[in-house]
Amino acid sequence: MGGDKGAVCVTGGTGYVGSWLIKVLLEQGYSVHTTVRPDPDNKRDLSFLTSLPGADERLQIFRADLNHPDSFDAAIHGCKGVLHVAAPMDFQDNEPVAVVTQRAIDGALGILKACSRSETVKRVVYTSSISAVYLNKSNVEMMDESHWTDVDYVRSEINSYISSYAISKTLTEKAAFEFANEHGLDLVSIIPPMVVGPFICPKMQGSTRAALAPIFESKDDYSLLINVAMVHIDDLARAYIFLLEHPEAKGRYNCSSDTVTIQKIVEILSTNYPEFKIADSVAEIEGAKLPGLSSKKLLDLGFKFNYGVEDMYDGAIKCCREKGIRGLEDEYLRDMMMHCLCFLPRF
Repeated sequence: MGGDKGAVCVTGGTGYVGSWLIKVLLEQGYSVHTTVRPDPDNKRDLSFLTSLPGADERLQIFRADLNHPDSFDAAIHGCKGVLHVAAPMDFQDNEPVAVVTQRAIDGALGILKACSRSETVKRVVYTSSISAVYLNKSNVEMMDESHWTDVDYVRSEINSYISSYAISKTLTEKAAFEFANEHGLDLVSIIPPMVVGPFICPKMQGSTRAALAPIFESKDDYSLLINVAMVHIDDLARAYIFLLEHPEAKGRYNCSSDTVTIQKIVEILSTNYPEFKIADSVAEIEGAKLPGLSSKKLLDLGFKFNYGVEDMYDGAIKCCREKGIRGLEDEYLRDMMMHCLCFLPRF
């Protein structure tokens, strides 16, 4: 696409979502400022970003740390929009929930303050999570943007690796909207479910690993697929840009193209990839059936999804093969899976 559509800042540029978002922004003619964690020894290989088409002319990489929100000022300076993807995570429960939550809120509000100071930022798209929506006592099959995770319910009833993150994401999104309303900042949030598809970052991310659990025989992740909302990584990236550009976008937006059962996933994998031996028992996994995520609000605004579930799996499996990820017998894959975290982008 010819011409420069202006500068946009993407926080968390080395993660699954952030890196693909940079790719699509460059393809659409934007100049991109992105942030990565400080790397004093300069050991991190960022060639998967710097080698993207258009990167030489229109990509600038800045070092920034959510623990020091002022470090984002340089990256945000001169940008007309900010796509805030970066988020602190503590799935291992190494810190108290209150500490994790306060750090997330401070980081998000620090970035919003930098946006206000910039005098050029017209809109911020904040990355929320399905974990800020569906953890409550509502007995519905499909949830829309009016549903919020009930923090008190999570604290009292749910004891899992996702609890701290769900509380953090819920309270941070609410704090971000409160700040934006008080300071006249144009903020919308995007709520992704499980993100699946190809990837340009070096390592397979947690959401892809979880989606491919029937192939990898990752039994701990089977329960995540009983009834799971999904979106293709490219559709998600386009939705960010759509919400950045659309003048009438306001509030929260779910971004899920499909809700699929584990039985359907097994059927797709068995039919399209017969070379993988998937245990029959996978389709019989029992557990809580999570509600789907309605994207009617996003669709009513004019957005269209381009990909379905089969496209998501085709893209993910093709990419794994291209990167030499073949199966559980690979020590490379074993090591990688030990460090993967589910569902959320990293910065």
